[in-house]
Amino acid sequence: MKAVGVPFVKKDAKALVTGKPVYTNDLAPKDCLIVKLLRSPHANAMIQEIKTDVAMRVPGIEAIYTWKDVPQQRFTIAGQTWPEPSPYDRLILDQHVRFVGDPVAIIAGENEACVERAIKMIKVKYEVLPAVLDPEEALDGPILVHPEDSWKALCPVGADNKRNLCAQAEDGHGDVEKVLAECDVVVEHTYHVKAAQQAMMEPFQTVCFMDMYGRLNVMSSTQIVYHVRRIVSNALGIPKSKIRAFKPRIGGGFGAKQTAVSEVYPAFVTWKTGKPSKIVFTREESQIASSPRHDMAVTVRMGADKEGNIRAIDLYTLSNTGAYGEHGPTTVGLSGHKAIPLYGSLDAYRFRYDVVYTNRMAAGAYRGYGATQGIFAVETSVNELAEKLGMDPMEIRMKNMVKEGQFMPAYYGETANSCALDKCLARVKEMSGWDEKYPRKVMPDGKIRSVGVALAMQGSCISNVDVGSATIKLGEDGVYNMSIAAADMGTGCDTILAQMAAECLDCDLDDIAVSGADTDTSPYDSGSYASSTTYVTGMAVTRAGEELKKRIVRQAAKMLKCEVDEVDFDGHIARSDKTGEEVTLAAIGAGAMCGSDIALQVTESHSSPVSPPPYMAGAVEIELDPETGHVEILDYYAVVDCGTVINPNLARVQAEGGIVQGIGMTLYENIQYTEKGQLLNNSFMQYKIPTRMDMGNLHVEFESSYEPTGPFGAKSIGEIVINTPAPALTHAIANATGLWFRELPITSEQIAMGIMENEN
Repeated sequence: MKAVGVPFVKKDAKALVTGKPVYTNDLAPKDCLIVKLLRSPHANAMIQEIKTDVAMRVPGIEAIYTWKDVPQQRFTIAGQTWPEPSPYDRLILDQHVRFVGDPVAIIAGENEACVERAIKMIKVKYEVLPAVLDPEEALDGPILVHPEDSWKALCPVGADNKRNLCAQAEDGHGDVEKVLAECDVVVEHTYHVKAAQQAMMEPFQTVCFMDMYGRLNVMSSTQIVYHVRRIVSNALGIPKSKIRAFKPRIGGGFGAKQTAVSEVYPAFVTWKTGKPSKIVFTREESQIASSPRHDMAVTVRMGADKEGNIRAIDLYTLSNTGAYGEHGPTTVGLSGHKAIPLYGSLDAYRFRYDVVYTNRMAAGAYRGYGATQGIFAVETSVNELAEKLGMDPMEIRMKNMVKEGQFMPAYYGETANSCALDKCLARVKEMSGWDEKYPRKVMPDGKIRSVGVALAMQGSCISNVDVGSATIKLGEDGVYNMSIAAADMGTGCDTILAQMAAECLDCDLDDIAVSGADTDTSPYDSGSYASSTTYVTGMAVTRAGEELKKRIVRQAAKMLKCEVDEVDFDGHIARSDKTGEEVTLAAIGAGAMCGSDIALQVTESHSSPVSPPPYMAGAVEIELDPETGHVEILDYYAVVDCGTVINPNLARVQAEGGIVQGIGMTLYENIQYTEKGQLLNNSFMQYKIPTRMDMGNLHVEFESSYEPTGPFGAKSIGEIVINTPAPALTHAIANATGLWFRELPITSEQIAMGIMENEN
């Protein structure tokens, strides 16, 4: 292959590294109204009175809106395919505020200074209500987060707002209790993964303006342009045809921008005033009022016989969705369905979950999307089981892991048609020098070196739901334009999809110009989430490329006055086998513009009935100081099976970035609330994310299977890569100290205190 499998540089690399104006705020009209939000200081309260008259007299203030001014039809800001599984539980502004940071008023003015001044002059009288912050207390508790009758759920996800229940379900296979009773060894523990922030470089921001046709234009840093259009339509109560949503470049998302966190506020201002407006979240707002990972407590019971055959897994997840339910019913499913199937020969499994409302900041989508929490619990359980059995954790995994061709009842009844997980683990064992290093070595200076291991799986789309589309057309100069609505948020999907198109059309990568995502000009696409872009949109691209190539040959045959099967087309020149006459690609493009009934433009869509998992094995070597508890990562070894690797450089960068995020949530990133529900970690001074000094040396390789349902055999890579660091690091720390930590993050203080208590 000429284009697929080649490590091309990203198509937009030069513009990004030279600081070209490509992001949302760069492209905002100069006369935008500045939009800011007054936020609630209380975790649960009713607004009794709000006075804005003095603030309105501040020079430059255009408008101030309160809950009395907005539509009273509830909606969700979760970016999901309609009908959304997430409940309709939000208003643009609500009289009932449900977490510290919930919007109370929208202020719009000519400049930031006048808006900041006006915010301080708004007087609000609250009736402060008791708050519920603990998810265990919330379920069927006396304090209701959403007592309103206007709350509704579009899908049957087991929700009941009068029980603080956002979702509930149970499924399984076999008799779990019977099998566990027969097991020689059973481990049972609860593993707690706190909420974690995506911490993307570009905060939430949106620009809105009216066009010459009286339509609302929403330019936003978002992964989900088509969902944004629907969300704004629902929020404002205006037809979708009156709204255009589009994105420029995105400065990172990691799932945060699968939720319409900022869009409805400037959209409302512009719709009401007719003037352009913009909102740019501060870093503090991005920390306290965004869409972090769901806080989950995952309880695992795992049983095995004395030979190390894992026979049963019983998993229960309690997920804290916070004040609103976006992504609550869907993230939780992955905590079981993308963790349990790692072990393919179970006699029985059971998976149950409850998703509950609390008066904390609402959670949302974050890379890994629930699988991260479940895999931490299941993989740590496997490591604890291996310790109880006296087995090498590599050996117990080789004995039990899912193999190619196995049916996976816990993975929606799919079969592992492409699975190189065994090769991934074997290579990680070799790369890490596992046999020489496991479990630990005490160094001459008293520090301890140890290793840990974990496996992971994810998915490549939401099967039977996600839709990917692409339009490719040939221009008169022989260059192709490809329009997509998948959102490149730094992943390089514009480049990867262009590589696929170039492979199908037998042309150079530079001959594919990519545009999108724009609801007016791009074909419908669910958006960039659920690891679906390469797998789903990639298949749409290959279909469009293959069909366009057929049409090019038909047009060439018409121009050469020969039959289609007599045309030889090499991607640049079409030649008649019969006469030897030639016509260039540019001439074909120009020829289709005069007297032709062959459209050299093709739109194709794709949706998959299956979601083939990518797989990963990871091993880490650490050096732990028993006096301070400090953990230094020496090396992280990762081998990924993402099917055919379309662009090795971009795939490696994806893997490295995900591993670093996994390291951060394991060792550093700590969400802490006061007893009144105020988030303490409101900046990067209080919320530490890992730097280059914290990640050690990363070693990433690929063991590629071939996925028959994917474009050129490809599967996804975006999310799988974040899932092994937490259990691998927990394992390494346990091997160094003899202590199992079951709540993240695992801080140096906790380790040091644990060692001290253990010694006493």
